[in-house]
Parts: sequence; C-alpha cells; structure tokens
Amino acid sequence: MPSFVVKYVQVVDYLSTRFGRIAMYLIFLMIGTLLLDAVTRNMLNIPLFWCVELAQFTLAAYYIMGGPYSMQLETHVRMDLLYDRLSERNKARMDSFTVIFLMVYLIVLLIGSISSTVYSIETNQRLFSMWNPSVVPIKLIMVFGIFLMLLQALSTFFKDLAKARGLELA
Repeated sequence: MPSFVVKYVQVVDYLSTRFGRIAMYLIFLMIGTLLLDAVTRNMLNIPLFWCVELAQFTLAAYYIMGGPYSMQLETHVRMDLLYDRLSERNKARMDSFTVIFLMVYLIVLLIGSISSTVYSIETNQRLFSMWNPSVVPIKLIMVFGIFLMLLQALSTFFKDLAKARGLELA
C-alpha cells in the first residue's frame, strides 16, 4: 500500500481511538445527571427539568462519537449467516465490498446532518420544553461524529483491501 494510505489509516485510527475513549466517559456524565435528577426529585422534592434532556443529549453524543471507535475495534454488530464460514482473506474481500455501501449511506447522512445543522444555526432552533435548550451543540457533535465515522469507514476499507491482498496494514 502507498505510504499516504498507511499514514491516513494511522491518523484516522488515532483520532477514532482518542474520541472513542473520551466518549466512553460520557456514560459517567449521563449516570451522574440521572442520579442527580432522581435524588432531587424523589428525596428533596425539587424536580430539575433539564436533567433528562441533558442525559438524552449525552447518550446521543456517546453513541455517535463511539461509533468510529467501535468500528475500528470490530466490536460492532454483524449478521453472520455465511460470514463465519469464510476464510480471513474472503472476509476481508466481503468487508471491502460491503463497506462501500456504508460509505454511501454515511455520505447521505452527512449531507443531511450538515443541512439540518445549518438550519438549526440560522433559526436558533431549540427544543420545546421547560429547559428550552439549543439543539445546535448536539447537531454539531453529530456532524463531527458522522464525518469521523466516514473517515473510519474509509480506513477500514483500506485495511480490508490490504488484508484481501495478503498484506497487513496498521
């Protein structure tokens, strides 16, 4: 494989690892937020209206930012009707073919998320709730996460292509 492909894979895998590990800690923020909500509502009789929505935003950031890391580690869900019976090289061939469909889907998703984010910024879009938070921050996180997932899918394509040719990349 050309050196720029090897470098690309290294950089994208590094970014996916860093942001994925940061995203792992968001679960503690979500647990803390929901615990605070439970304590203030049930023990102190002071309901905090923002807790559940913050937990929802945190969960969305958690899975959007964790997706590329999950793909890099190959811990994502896969349907294995015939796949398990294939050799490693044939698995790599199949993966390098099917990841193309994933990349097309991610491109369409990225275009839609950018459009939605631009709309949210232009209109100062907010949730209709008592807390009334802006949706712009979570939409920006979603755009970044989808973009990183697209980069990781391309990295995976290069790794599978190398493996299908009998080479090892990264």
